Amino acid sequence: MATRVLFVCTGNICRSPTAEGVLRTVAAREGIADALQVDSAGTHDYHVGEPPDRRAVAAAKQRGYDLSKIRARQISADDFKRFQWIMAMDKDNLRVLKALQPADYKGKLGLFLDFAPEYGLTEVPDPYYGSADGFERVLDLVEGATTGLLRAIRASESPGASI
Repeated sequence: MATRVLFVCTGNICRSPTAEGVLRTVAAREGIADALQVDSAGTHDYHVGEPPDRRAVAAAKQRGYDLSKIRARQISADDFKRFQWIMAMDKDNLRVLKALQPADYKGKLGLFLDFAPEYGLTEVPDPYYGSADGFERVLDLVEGATTGLLRAIRASESPGASI
């Protein structure tokens, strides 16, 4: 059974699709793509059905990540049944997720940057209203946190797991 990871930001067009694309690519490079199911969602419905922000797509493409097939969607109650790992990009996103979290959720819900303590940050900044540099910064943070997240997933798996 695949380990399921969901990344969540506000509108699902910048940070969370970037994290989805990075983890998918890293998993493919490491030969573990079949062992992971990766998705992203937003806490709000601002951009449902839309592709990621063109600046996020361009920045990701320069580093070898393809976000072109991702479409924004809003988090649903069913996501807490489907995903063992739900990673929020910032504290506001986490607050919304905790309000939606069923009492019987047994997965891991938290801030994505908790997996990259070396940055000294807890939140991936929202680049939407800024310049292209903000999207590069998001990629830097996401790449580092992806390494830490994969390490944590591997540590939580049973011996002999394929991740």
